Amino acid sequence: MTDDEGLPNLPNGTRPAERARAVAAIEAALAEAEAAYERPADGHFVVSLPGTHKLSTTCSLLVGDHTLSVNAFVVRAADENHAAVYRWLLEHNSRLSGIAFALDRLGDVFLVGRVPLAAVTEDGVDRLLGSVLDAADSSFDTLLELGFAGSIRREWAWRLKRGESTANLAAFERLRPDAAGPDGDPSAP
Repeated sequence: MTDDEGLPNLPNGTRPAERARAVAAIEAALAEAEAAYERPADGHFVVSLPGTHKLSTTCSLLVGDHTLSVNAFVVRAADENHAAVYRWLLEHNSRLSGIAFALDRLGDVFLVGRVPLAAVTEDGVDRLLGSVLDAADSSFDTLLELGFAGSIRREWAWRLKRGESTANLAAFERLRPDAAGPDGDPSAP
């Protein structure tokens, strides 16, 4: 069976040329960006996106029969303050393009998206990866503070007590045990 251009259709209606074109567009976008990536299988790309707040975001691009699926881990399930974390995620979904925050069955936070194969272009892949990186990196500190404030406070106390470096806690200075909150309470966020 062939399509209206005389090209063979796969049993599910996908044209091999469309899938091959999408794979080539992804390869070209990754080469242009000089991105570090692996190809664990045909049509599957695992890209490492370097960030500022989140040092690295691993993003999976999977070329399927009809769509390009995007999946990137952001942060593990919150230890506390679940309602505030979920509310923040839902409020920020409306600001994202081509992707959305989602939870897996364990409550871990991911960015996910699907793009029709016909819309996969080199520029589109670059924009999509840029959206993933921006969303993961810009949300990381906020999600950590909302969902892990108690752990961060304990880490501050442990490092201060032992004279350890606190350099990687700089983004959470307001959670430092000796830092007073808005009402003068050192334990207040």
